[in-house]
Amino acid sequence: MQSITLTLEMIVVLCLLGFTVVLFVSEVLRVDLAAILIMVLIGALSYIPALHGLADVKHLFDGFASNAVISIIAVMIIGAGLDKTGLMNTVAAKILRVGGTTERRIIPVVSGTVGLISSFLQNVGAAALFLPVVSRISASTEIPMARLLMPMGFCAILGGTMTMVGSSPLILLNDLIDTSNADLPPEMQMEPFGLFSVTPIGISLVITGILYFILFGRWVLPGNTDKENASSGQSMKDYLKRIYGLKADIVEVMVPEGSILLGETLGDVMDAHHVYIIGTYHNGRRWVGPTLDTEITPPCRLAILGRKKVILEMCQDYGLEVLPDLEVFAEEFVPSKAGVAEIVVPPDSALIGKSARDLQFRKAYGLAMLAVHRADETFSHVETEDHAATRIGVIPLRAGDTLVVQTQWQALARLRGDKNFVIVTTDYPQEELRPQKVGFALVFFLIALGLILFSPIRLSLCLLIGAIGMIVTRVLSIDEAYESVGWNTVFMLASLIPLGQAVQSTGTAEWIAQGVLTVLDGWPIWALQTGVAVLATMFTLVMSNVGATVLLVPLAVSIAVAAGGDPALFALTVAISTSNSFLIPTHQVNALIMGPGGYRVADFIRTGGIMTLLFLVVSMGVMALFY
Repeated sequence: MQSITLTLEMIVVLCLLGFTVVLFVSEVLRVDLAAILIMVLIGALSYIPALHGLADVKHLFDGFASNAVISIIAVMIIGAGLDKTGLMNTVAAKILRVGGTTERRIIPVVSGTVGLISSFLQNVGAAALFLPVVSRISASTEIPMARLLMPMGFCAILGGTMTMVGSSPLILLNDLIDTSNADLPPEMQMEPFGLFSVTPIGISLVITGILYFILFGRWVLPGNTDKENASSGQSMKDYLKRIYGLKADIVEVMVPEGSILLGETLGDVMDAHHVYIIGTYHNGRRWVGPTLDTEITPPCRLAILGRKKVILEMCQDYGLEVLPDLEVFAEEFVPSKAGVAEIVVPPDSALIGKSARDLQFRKAYGLAMLAVHRADETFSHVETEDHAATRIGVIPLRAGDTLVVQTQWQALARLRGDKNFVIVTTDYPQEELRPQKVGFALVFFLIALGLILFSPIRLSLCLLIGAIGMIVTRVLSIDEAYESVGWNTVFMLASLIPLGQAVQSTGTAEWIAQGVLTVLDGWPIWALQTGVAVLATMFTLVMSNVGATVLLVPLAVSIAVAAGGDPALFALTVAISTSNSFLIPTHQVNALIMGPGGYRVADFIRTGGIMTLLFLVVSMGVMALFY
């Protein structure tokens, strides 16, 4: 192998690499701003005659049009489209039904599902699709996003090693093997890998990742679960109790066949026991916010809002079964979909002088009124610690009254343009879902997925076909599509691409690789293979995994041939190890989850450092056993 001489351009690139790492680790600047700064420096330095080969300034911004960046933009739009139809709410509810509400049970369900999906869909696509799902689960369980997104993201990366179409390096591997075979003698020719040739490695890595977070997540994941849950989950309840004296829970009860409630109306039961019946379920049909004249038809289920002590007494009187958790109503009353809000009656409201019964409040607005706060007095249909229950449904409303209501957020969002109300509550999901568009969303998602798996069309174009299809069919508006894109992620990845290109085009990468492999010369084959894996891991942190694979596979094959090893195994080692990218947020998936998870680079170094070592140990061990 011909020796490579260190040049001035290489020295500058090495300095830029070091400067990038310092900026990322110290976080003196935001990582996206740091990446843009590095791109600008590369462009400016390229105008110095001695550094003219550092970068082609005419193509300095090509990263913004790269296949990877356009793919990320498109997949974010597709994910937002699926979420807009409410489909991700349904997926989140099903995961909660299987995984419960605890971190240790949710992580394996979410991470395992994403890992499986990313074995066929590019890992960044799988992660982007599950971002809204994790967001819904976080809101429902009050588990911080930071505790869920990193396991999901890491397992999306790991899942990409389960098949030969799961990640870009593995897709490229067989082409690189064909190229390398041209320079090898007949007895050393390498056979191409089949679709599931790498499955034992991928499955082992995904299981390792899941076990890592189940067993050690309490210590390695950022954020204190107990403290954060307490602050996020109890703030609204504490506020309502402190201001209005309201303390209410939602309980699901079962009304058995032959119950004495047969024929009674919801209004009768509510007035008699000072509770709110906010949901009914009968013969497989579910109603949220049923009208007060709805008759109870056993067997059925009711969702009752009120003080739990009062609800239990009522159920004992009527022989009703109290369920330990919400079951058929679990999806309807999760915090991301429904909650308690405050509304003020303005002076010019048409509601003044009319009662909730007069207005058919539930039927007209989808609101269940819990209390009316007037001056220094609070009237509540639900019994409180300070006040007896009042039939607030018959109280005429006055200007300035604050209405405390239980509502689905969609119903509240529809009132934003109604001049009869002033909505005080602002901290709620204000998007209007479009469940009627779920068919269009699924069709274009499946079209994009089918094109990715079964056509030679470029990945970014496949995904853009799905994204533009959702926009044209009005699953999303074009403005909503723009808003769904994490532009900080886009700018960070696009701005780092020129650095990766400079590392490769100036010969810096080859110089580093040659130096490392020279040090490894004479080592046993297993040590050489491990050294190649470590080298691929290092390279994928500072340049694209595709670039690292293209550069290192020929070098790894040469080392294997010289040492008497299996060149195909060494080539596979490179393609697998370029997915070992957990230390800093330069991988597309890590960049994607960094903002929503509120992560710092230090979080990736701490959590990803251990994952990097586990990846090396497991991947090397499985290759030794199966290949």
